[in-house]
Amino acid sequence: MAAGWLQHLAGDTVAVRSAGSEPADQLNPVAVQAMREVGIDITEATPQLLSTDAVQASDVVVTMGCGDACPFFPGKRYEDWALTDPAGQPIEVVRQVRDEIRARVEKLLGELARP
Repeated sequence: MAAGWLQHLAGDTVAVRSAGSEPADQLNPVAVQAMREVGIDITEATPQLLSTDAVQASDVVVTMGCGDACPFFPGKRYEDWALTDPAGQPIEVVRQVRDEIRARVEKLLGELARP
């Protein structure tokens, strides 16, 4: 959902990579539904394992509770967003998570836009 929001809000101004330390084998259908409700189609996304190369190539790394499983490189900006895991949650909870992610993405984009 975070990658979907980032692509939607930032367009081509930001290169987005999305991966997880323990990716599922498919997208959460309730997350897909929640994003579709706000006009964002994330069905083309494929869960991927977070690689060291992806972290090394990034300027900002946003994690959602991966702890020690996430590679760390000095000089990168890291943010860990403590959010409810939408897996197995009803649509009402997933909507709240979706909206919280949007707020955090908007804040991050605002911070990145400052000189």
